[in-house]
Amino acid sequence: MKKIYRILLPVLLCLAPLTASAQSFRVQCPTSTITHPVKDATHPNSPVDNNSEPAYNGPTTLSLNSSGFFAPTGNVNGAIKCQQISGGDGYATMADGTQTFMFSFGPLSGLADIANGKPGTEYPSVFNTPYPTAGPMLQPGDPATTDGPLPAPNLNAFTYNGAIGQIPDLDNGNAIDGHVDPRQIMDIGVMNGNIPAPLMAIDEDDEFFLTLSNVGMIMRPDLFEQHTVHFHGYPNASAFYDGVPDASVAINIGASFTYYYLAPDAGTYFWHCHITPPEHLQMGMVGQLYVRPRQDRVAVGASLYSALQQQELDLRTKCDSASDILCSNPLPAGGATVNPAIRAAAGNYAYNDGDGSTYYDVEYPIQIHGFDPNFHFVGMTFNPEGFADMKDKYFLLNGRSYPDTVTTGPLETTTADGRSHFSQPLPAIINIPAGKKALLRISDLDVSEYQTLASLGIPMHVIALNAKLLRDQAGNNLYYSTNSITLAGGESLDVILDATGYTAGQVFYLYTPNLDHLSNDAENFGGLMTEVRIN
Repeated sequence: MKKIYRILLPVLLCLAPLTASAQSFRVQCPTSTITHPVKDATHPNSPVDNNSEPAYNGPTTLSLNSSGFFAPTGNVNGAIKCQQISGGDGYATMADGTQTFMFSFGPLSGLADIANGKPGTEYPSVFNTPYPTAGPMLQPGDPATTDGPLPAPNLNAFTYNGAIGQIPDLDNGNAIDGHVDPRQIMDIGVMNGNIPAPLMAIDEDDEFFLTLSNVGMIMRPDLFEQHTVHFHGYPNASAFYDGVPDASVAINIGASFTYYYLAPDAGTYFWHCHITPPEHLQMGMVGQLYVRPRQDRVAVGASLYSALQQQELDLRTKCDSASDILCSNPLPAGGATVNPAIRAAAGNYAYNDGDGSTYYDVEYPIQIHGFDPNFHFVGMTFNPEGFADMKDKYFLLNGRSYPDTVTTGPLETTTADGRSHFSQPLPAIINIPAGKKALLRISDLDVSEYQTLASLGIPMHVIALNAKLLRDQAGNNLYYSTNSITLAGGESLDVILDATGYTAGQVFYLYTPNLDHLSNDAENFGGLMTEVRIN
């Protein structure tokens, strides 16, 4: 990136009038920033390469530099992560075969990872890699076009995870500086909506650069819809990047904008468009985001309790339960003598618990949502939408109703452009190795309904609500076990399923006891249900 971007960090603003030229599309993913400098002549002692997560040895140390900015003086934690998404429209296929029109976000980076059910968030070394010019160009509908048709697409045929459209800038010595080929962005972004929206995942202390490119709505050319990204419940320090258009910005068709976030608190969050929220959320512009804790990066064999003590020295996330009533993860009760947990040789943690109590082996993001088919049909046919009459009849886990929830791999939809697209790439089936633990990151962004999920056979161990660890100010864990949880729109829960004592081959169900939500529109079965398989 040009030096000005390294100094000013996240400022790349590409707002344009509705008749914006193709040059309004840009992306941004710096390889170095003030707080994550690379090791070079200017920063010879920097340990950061920004393309991997360093081990956590203590808080980041910062002090004022000669320019008056806080810059690292020794230890540096986290890395730089980047992602690009499109705002537009598309179709999804419901479990009864109905194709449903959506306003939607689609992936413009990390396409291979997203097709395989992974987050599309990438390090700069991956994001800033242009698509190979040798061989065939990107095709509309990719990666579904390249991977081949269902029922057995070859998900290994498409491997590119870089930013779509990223090309060398001929006017800047062939530098990778955010210059793009707009044709590629349009070829991939148009009619490529996903439900849920592309999955995002970052680690505490990361700097996250998220570029939104508004490619327009092909099925509704009369709508000059702006779009934004709002991280719901996320501790965003700047209203400018909050996505609420009253205090932030809205992105016009033919333009790009790069949001900037610092990742301070672990947890399960979600994101959505904040333009006419009841409409855009109902139409499908919702996705999930989670932040991994620093505790994942503690050295194997080290004390988790001591690592959490070190985190208390980081003033950005200091949690002093004696003076801060909002402190959400104080040190566990009893002290290190009764909390001898050490970093395991394998596995991860949902939160910085200090005692290993949020350990898990596999994780599954589960987004609850619902579609009103009449609202979606009217939204495609140039008629006024009946907000007061909104009533969901498709009930979705990761954009799928049963039995599609137990289908592995991405779901594919042939849209009005005649191309197949991976419309619902995130599976909802839960596979747990016998004797291991699964973390379910459950979020609900339903517009019109409360949603209940029940677990048959394996109790749900609830460890966090709305990205806050369930722990009191004295450090006592307030986790609880239950067979059902209920969420309103805008809430999230972190739940652990413990398969200790279960044997391979057993199958259980995660489903809703609300019988009218166990349906796919007119069909009296389906809806909010998936399988939990022990393997």
